[in-house]
Amino acid sequence: MNLDVVTSSYKVTGYLTGSENEKGMEERCMKKMQNQTIPVKKQTWQDKVNYVKKNWQLYLFFLMPGLLLTIIFKYLPMGGLLIAFEDYNVIKGVLGSPWVGLEYFRRFLSSPDFMNYLLNTLKLSIYGLLWGFPVPIILALLLNRIRRTGVKKKVQLLVYMPNFISVIVLCGMVRMLLSPVGPLNKLLGISTNWMTMPSAFRTIYIASGIWQTAGWASIMYTAALSNASKELEEAAIMDGANLLQQIWYVELPAIKNIIVIQFILQAGNIMSIGFEKAYALQTDMNLPASEILSTYVYRIGLLNGDYGYSTAVGLFNSVVNVILLVFVNWVVKKLNDGEGL
Repeated sequence: MNLDVVTSSYKVTGYLTGSENEKGMEERCMKKMQNQTIPVKKQTWQDKVNYVKKNWQLYLFFLMPGLLLTIIFKYLPMGGLLIAFEDYNVIKGVLGSPWVGLEYFRRFLSSPDFMNYLLNTLKLSIYGLLWGFPVPIILALLLNRIRRTGVKKKVQLLVYMPNFISVIVLCGMVRMLLSPVGPLNKLLGISTNWMTMPSAFRTIYIASGIWQTAGWASIMYTAALSNASKELEEAAIMDGANLLQQIWYVELPAIKNIIVIQFILQAGNIMSIGFEKAYALQTDMNLPASEILSTYVYRIGLLNGDYGYSTAVGLFNSVVNVILLVFVNWVVKKLNDGEGL
């Protein structure tokens, strides 16, 4: 009886051992197959062209609407740039107006107000970039530290809401807040008209812009932080890393690429500062600081009817933007191991 039990036990043990060996062999084979790197053939231009030809119906269906809209509303209006080189007459039209060449560009560059408008535009943009660019990153890092989901959603709702306020409504709120009888003057016990002070215009413009856009701009950084390595964060905590070290070595590397792309895009748009907000916050008293290139184009082109000259100023603005974008991208590539746009 004891011999039968021992024999049965031996058979069962041997069966189990054999099963475990088979499983182990399967796992080793799977790992070996995973570790084997399959060389991927790099696609040439000919391969890509052949793929597009093979699936041309798919490309036509999905790309044609977007291409048509882009061509109609983006590329066709570029024909109007000819106005910048003509003494444009509405009756004669673009093709019938006399050609003046670079006359409007010489007129603008030799204007006594040229440097004032250019410096006002650059100061508003550069100061806005320096003060406003880090705020969404800091806000995303702070939101990432909120562990309770319910509280985090409520905070995000509060910081995202200002983005849905229109620029004109925002400017009206700023004017009411800073008026001589507004809440700020009542709080400080004074009656200063802040909107008439050229020295206060840039601070008002930049601060209100940060309040309106910082929350919405932090969305991309918050989404990237959600993909940061939790194992790396836990390892840093186990190694005794403090809060700043966790942010520097774990969280910032996770959003580094997005920071670089956003910086290049914003730096390339330095000359494309918004017209609506600057115009809505303008008063006769703060014009020395608030008159920028975009408001100057509006005043000369639409109010004074000098379409050719205003088009030349706008074209100058766009060309400087493109040059800045290429230059900033080149600098970032040099400083970021060849990674840019």
